[in-house]
Amino acid sequence: MSERSRLSDAHTEQPSLRGRRAAITGGTTGIGRAIAVLLASEGVRVFVCGRTSEHLDDALERIREVGEGDGVTVDLSRRDDVDRFFKAADAYLGGLDLAVINAAIPAEALADTSEDDLYYQTATDLTAYLSCTREAVRRMQAGADVILIGSMSANSRSAGSSVYVAAKAGIQGFAEALRKELAEKDIKVGLIEPGFTGADFQYPDYPPEKQVELIGQHKMLRAEDIAVAAHFMLRQPRRTAVSMMRVETRLDHP
Repeated sequence: MSERSRLSDAHTEQPSLRGRRAAITGGTTGIGRAIAVLLASEGVRVFVCGRTSEHLDDALERIREVGEGDGVTVDLSRRDDVDRFFKAADAYLGGLDLAVINAAIPAEALADTSEDDLYYQTATDLTAYLSCTREAVRRMQAGADVILIGSMSANSRSAGSSVYVAAKAGIQGFAEALRKELAEKDIKVGLIEPGFTGADFQYPDYPPEKQVELIGQHKMLRAEDIAVAAHFMLRQPRRTAVSMMRVETRLDHP
């Protein structure tokens, strides 16, 4: 009996990601960067965006150590920059099989947020999610995947974060409805809601040394932990939709 025959019922099919093409928003720092690096290491050609050239250069250097990738600097709160990102992705990738919609910024309590900041934060954390997903889906054929990176804040709904909660709860509902809209087209939609994750997002309250300490205590996640969740979601057979994953720390954070 061959090795393949003996193991045929030991695990499910795990399609390869090699040769697929991915657009990743917010792919230059934190969770987006970790996902981009992991996918590139699996043979996915990735195209990322971020808001600063320093972060873009750093991310591309790491991505190119393990695979193929390129990217641009944009501000996705601007409609023209959403268009510019996807046109640049078209030119580099020549098509789109995967999209990870991830770019977000901090937002706090409504009473503590100026009107200008409110519009900018919701444009980045909610409207841009919808517009980027729309542009990605327009480019996709059957067999494609969309992953939205939300937040456990959509469920915990803590005081002091009402604007951020509004955006993440909106993404939660959007993902569920969009999944139903695209199911017959064989375009999967998955939502990952990370818990407390070490990234630039927590600065300055959680500088690098404090993050390392909390990660070591199992009270904070690494961005790479969320990348592994995205990888698992993408390696399922087409009949299987892992539609939502919540990834949280084993122990409560401070």
